[in-house]
Amino acid sequence: MRLDLAFSPTLDYLSQQMAKYEYDLIVIGGGAGGFVSSKLASGLGKRVAMIEKDKLGGECTLYGCIPSKTLIRTSQLAREIRNSKRYGLAMEPPPKINTEGVLPHVRSVVQKVYDSHLPAAFQKLGITVLFGPPRFVDNHQIELNGKRLSAKRFIISTGSSPLIPPIEGLNTIPYLTNETIFSLEQLPPSLIVLGGGPIGAELASAFNLLGVDVSLVHKYDRILNREDPELVERLSQKLTEDGMSLLTGYQPLKFSMKEGQIALALQDAKNQTKEIQAGALLMAIGRKANVEGLDLEKAGIEYTLKGIRTNPTLQTTAPNIYACGDVVGPYRFSHMAEYQAIIATQNALFPFKKRVDYRDVTWTVFTDPEIAHAGLTEEEARKVHGDHIKIYRYEYRHIDRGKTDAAEFGMSKFICDPKGRLIGAHILGARAGEIIHEAQVAKSLGIPFYKLYSVIHIYPTFTDMVKHPAKLCYIDRLRNNPFLKILRRFL
Repeated sequence: MRLDLAFSPTLDYLSQQMAKYEYDLIVIGGGAGGFVSSKLASGLGKRVAMIEKDKLGGECTLYGCIPSKTLIRTSQLAREIRNSKRYGLAMEPPPKINTEGVLPHVRSVVQKVYDSHLPAAFQKLGITVLFGPPRFVDNHQIELNGKRLSAKRFIISTGSSPLIPPIEGLNTIPYLTNETIFSLEQLPPSLIVLGGGPIGAELASAFNLLGVDVSLVHKYDRILNREDPELVERLSQKLTEDGMSLLTGYQPLKFSMKEGQIALALQDAKNQTKEIQAGALLMAIGRKANVEGLDLEKAGIEYTLKGIRTNPTLQTTAPNIYACGDVVGPYRFSHMAEYQAIIATQNALFPFKKRVDYRDVTWTVFTDPEIAHAGLTEEEARKVHGDHIKIYRYEYRHIDRGKTDAAEFGMSKFICDPKGRLIGAHILGARAGEIIHEAQVAKSLGIPFYKLYSVIHIYPTFTDMVKHPAKLCYIDRLRNNPFLKILRRFL
C-alpha cells in the first residue's frame, strides 16, 4: 500500500499527459508518405490517426505511378505487335490494333491496387482512418468535419497537384492533366503535351506508341532537364524516329478552338511563331504543393506553393510538426516520399534526430526506352571535379541479351571520381530502371566501381550493361598500378 501511495502522483501525471492528446501522432495525407508514417508509428506502439481528404492511395496509386506504368506497358506491347517481324513472326494480314479497351484496362489496374489499400487494412493495424478536409486550429489541434482532434505530433504528407499556368485562352478550352487523362473513354486521335518533364515525357511516349499523333512542347532546348544531356539527345532522336513531334525551345502564347480542334500558338527564342492543333491537350508543366485549405499559418508553419519549409530533419517551423513527400520536395517521387516518411516519423517520435541525405537520390523516367539516373550528370561532375573524372560507356548493341530481345538501342554511362568511386550512373535503354540498382548499391555503400566486375553476373542478362563498364574500370586500374607498370618494363 505504501508503494502504491508513493507512486500514485507519478502515475496520475502520466495518465494526465496521455489523456491530454487523443493521439500520439496524426498523419495528414493517405498516400505513399502517409502510409509509411502511420504504419511505422503504429508499429512502434503509438496511437495513430491517418486523415485523407478523398481516397486512400494518393497521387501514385490514383493518378501517377500505377496508371501511367500500366499505360506504358500496354503501349510497349502495341509496339511489339507492330514490330513482330523483328522476332520472326509474320502477321497475315498486318494487324490493326483496337485501343478501345486500353483506358478501361488502366482503370481496372488502378482499382486492383486501390483495393489493397482499403481503410480496413490500416484499422487492423490499430490505425484510425478518417476522411475529410482537415484544418489546423493550432499546432496541436485540427478541425475535421466539425470536430476537433488533438495530437502530440503531426506529419503532413498531402502531396502535390498539377500546376496550371496563366496562359491566354487556356480557360476557354478543355484540357487534361494526369488527374483526368486516365478517365477518358478512349484515346484521342491527336494530343498536345505541354511540358517535357517526367510526366509529360512518359505520357507522350506511351500515347505515341499507341497510335496517337503526339506533339510534345517544351520551353527549354531539351526535354528532361535533370537528365544527362548525352542520353537525352539520344532519347529525343528515338522519340522523333518513332513518330513524335518534339518541339523544344518554344513558349506557349495562346490557346483557342478552331473547327473543334485545340489550337496552340507558339513562339521560339527568335520570336518566330507557329501554330499546332490537336484533338486534346495534356497540361504537364509542373507541380504545386498541396498546402491550400490546411490553415498552416494557425499552426505556425511557413510554406509557399513550392512546398512546406522544413529543416534537414524534416521538421517544420512548428517544432512538433514534420512533413514529407511532394509537399516538401525537392524530389517528387513516391520512393522519395517513403524515404522521407521514415526519417520524419523517427524524428517526430524520438529525441535523436536524423538528417535527410540526398546524395544518393535515384529515379527513372519511364519513357520508351527508359532513362535511369543516380548521382551526378557529366556536367555536374565536371563542375565538382574538373577533368579529374573518368567516364565509362557501353552500348546495348554489344550485349547478347540486347540481341536476343531485339533491344539494341541505348547506352549506359558511369562517372567515377579520381579514386574510382561512382559519383554518377545513367542508363538509357531496356530495363534501365532495374539495372540502375546495382550501380546505386555500389555508389551508396562507397564500393569502388571496378569491384562490380568481380561479382558473378547471370548470363545472358541486361546486367552486362553494368558488368562490362566495370570491367573497363578494372582494366584502367591495372594499367595505373605502379607495381604492374614496373613489371611490364621487365616483361
